[in-house]
Amino acid sequence: MSELSGTFLEKSTIKAADLEHRRKINFNIGKYNAVVPQGKSQFSDVHLARERAKNVKWKAIETLDQQLESFEAAITKRGAKVIWAENGEQANAEILKICKEKMCRVIVKSKSMVTEEIHLNDFLEKNRIESVETDLGEYIQQLDGEPPYHIVTPAMHKSKEDVARLFTDKLGTDPKLTPEQLTLVAREKLREKYVQAEIGITGANFIIADIGGIAVTENEGNGRLSCSMPKTHIVVVGIEKVIPSMTDLALFWPLLATYGTGQRITVYNTIVTGPKQEGEFDGPEEMYVILLDNGRTNILANEKARESLYCIRCGACLNACPVYKNIGGHTYATAYSGPIGAVITPQLKQMKDWKHLSYASSLCGNCTEVCAVKINLHELLLENRHEAVEEGDSAFAEKIAWKMWKQGMLRRSWMNMANGNTKGWLINTLMTGWKKHRGELDFPKLSFNEQWRKKNKQ
Repeated sequence: MSELSGTFLEKSTIKAADLEHRRKINFNIGKYNAVVPQGKSQFSDVHLARERAKNVKWKAIETLDQQLESFEAAITKRGAKVIWAENGEQANAEILKICKEKMCRVIVKSKSMVTEEIHLNDFLEKNRIESVETDLGEYIQQLDGEPPYHIVTPAMHKSKEDVARLFTDKLGTDPKLTPEQLTLVAREKLREKYVQAEIGITGANFIIADIGGIAVTENEGNGRLSCSMPKTHIVVVGIEKVIPSMTDLALFWPLLATYGTGQRITVYNTIVTGPKQEGEFDGPEEMYVILLDNGRTNILANEKARESLYCIRCGACLNACPVYKNIGGHTYATAYSGPIGAVITPQLKQMKDWKHLSYASSLCGNCTEVCAVKINLHELLLENRHEAVEEGDSAFAEKIAWKMWKQGMLRRSWMNMANGNTKGWLINTLMTGWKKHRGELDFPKLSFNEQWRKKNKQ
C-alpha cells in the first residue's frame, strides 16, 4: 500500500464517521437535487442534448491539434499572446515571468480548478505576490487555508454558521451576521483588491476555436471584473476545454448551468477574444492565454481513457456519488475529486500512486447516469483498475490472492472444500483488510452445488 493510499483510507474512515459533515453535505446536495429538474425543463429532450454535446466534444478532442491551432491563430490576430505549457512548473514560471515584467504585487483571481491543479496560489505566495481569490466560495476557503472542497461549490462542506465564525476570526466581523451581510463584507474587501491589482487571472470554461475566444460562465461577476479591471489578463486553461464553434455555446452553456447549479443559465456569461482594441475604453491592455497540457496528452493517447477529456467540469457526478457524499472532497487530496477525479487523476499523475482513487467507488453507475456529456465514468474506473494491474502496480499479496481465487473458481472440488468454517476462517482471520471495517462473515456449510445435489439426491 502506498503512502497516499494509506492516508486516503485514514481520512476517509474519519470523514465517513463524521455525522455533522454528512448532514451539511446532504443538506447542500439536497438543495441542488431540488433545482436540477427546473434547469432540465428548458430542454425538449435533455438526453438528446447531452448526446449532441458528447458528439461535439468527440469531434473537438479527435481534432484537438487543429482546433487549438485555429484558436491560437484567431486570438493572436487580436493582440493576445498564446503560451504553450507542457506542465504546471512551466505554467507557473511563465506567470511569474509576466508578473516580474509588470512589477506585480497583487493579483485578483477568479475561480479556476486548473490553477488549483498547478498550485498557483502557493507558488505566487512563495514569490511574495499576493493572489486573492474573488469567488465567494474560493475566498472563504482561502481565508480558512483550505483547498476547494468541490469542483463547482468550493465551500459546500461549510454551514452559514461556520462561515460566520470564520469571518469573525479572520476579519473581525460580528458573529451574528446573516449570509447576505457576510457577502457584503466580502464584496467590500474584494473591491479594494480589484483596484490594487496589476494582473487578473481567470480560467476558462471553454476555448472557442473558430473565433479565437475564451468563454467564462459565473454567477457573481468576479470573473468579469478579474479579466477587465487589471491592465493585464492571464488565462490559464487546460487544452481539453476546446469546442469547435461559438454556436456550440448555445448547447454547452445551458447544459453546464443545469448540471452545475440547476439554473437555466448562469448570471454572467462572457466571451473574451483579446485585449482592449483600438478605440475601446474597457478591458485589459495585454492578454496572455496559457494552454496547459500537464498530462492531458497522455490521456489523449489512451484510446479508452480519452473520453474523460470530454468533461465540462459541471460537478454533477460528485453530487451523485455515494462515496463522495460520505468521505468528502478533501479526502481525495487532489484538485479533482469525486468520480471524474478518480478517473483522470491516476492518468494525469502516476497510476501506481493514485490508483486507489479508482477503487473508491461502488460502481453503481450513478455518475454515468448524471454526466452532462454522457461520459461512461464507471467503465473508465474499471479501465483504470485494469490498467493498474497490467502495469504491474498490484501488491504481491494481492496477486497471490487472485491467483488462488482463480484456481479455486476453476475447480469445483476446491470450492466445496472451502465451505463453512474453512472459508469463514480465511476471510475473517487472514483477510484483515476486509474485517477491519466490517463484521465477521458466516458462510453456509454446503455450497449451492452441494445443496442442489443433496436436495435432488444426486
